[in-house]
Amino acid sequence: MAFSNLPRVASRISPQYIIPRTARAIAPPCHNFIAQTRNPQTSFPSHQPFSTSSFLQKKAGKANKANARSDSSPPVSNPGPSTSTDDAFDFETLESQILKAIEKLTHDLAQLRGGGRLRPEVVENLTVHLGTAGKDGKGKESVKLRDIAQVIPRGKVLNVVCGEAEHIKPVSSAIAASNHSLTPLAPESSNPLTIQVPLPPPTGDSRRQAIDTATRLSMEADRSIQAARQTHNKNLRKMSLDRTILPDDLQKASRKMQEVVKRGHTEVKRITEGAKKVLEAL
Repeated sequence: MAFSNLPRVASRISPQYIIPRTARAIAPPCHNFIAQTRNPQTSFPSHQPFSTSSFLQKKAGKANKANARSDSSPPVSNPGPSTSTDDAFDFETLESQILKAIEKLTHDLAQLRGGGRLRPEVVENLTVHLGTAGKDGKGKESVKLRDIAQVIPRGKVLNVVCGEAEHIKPVSSAIAASNHSLTPLAPESSNPLTIQVPLPPPTGDSRRQAIDTATRLSMEADRSIQAARQTHNKNLRKMSLDRTILPDDLQKASRKMQEVVKRGHTEVKRITEGAKKVLEAL
């Protein structure tokens, strides 16, 4: 009886498991997708190589040379001529002139460390009369002390080191005969070629003169910096008149120039004040 009822039961159950017509409606998209993948016009052939494109080159000019050497951007093989904007932001010449003024100030102030004491250059420029005759056989040979001896400052004493023993006497005579109130000492047995020259202590007048000289040197350095600023500012003014630079870039370059000049004046003031404190303490 169970087998006789099986077809009837199957007829009732089969419609639930037979794929309805909606399944055929879903099939075409799958068929279309397969057809598209097989279509030669839309498929990617295996022999087609990858396409490459060149890197974007940065704008030529000095402003981009540093960036071109960085790891994040390729080098510029042909930078080309610099633009007016590059020249406006190029402060290499201005900074070089400011540095030169500061170096000169430092060198000149170093000559005042003795607070008015005698500088080694004064002794080096003394004339020494040697005992040998000149080329013409008449008189004595005259040379500068720096040509036959070396002057080494050691605090309040100058050590004059001669190259030969026969130069000890003429060098000592030249130092004693100068109008700088110097008294050379006889060489010691341990240093037979060295003449010690004690330096007279600075007076109040010589100390004040040294401080005034430091102020004058500071003003000269400031004037040199201002002259360098005027030269760069003239170049910016010419660019503005020729309309080769944008107004915004011109203002930015002017502000940057002022910052560079201000740092130079600040450094001059710092060095001069430090030198004056040393001179006043002597």
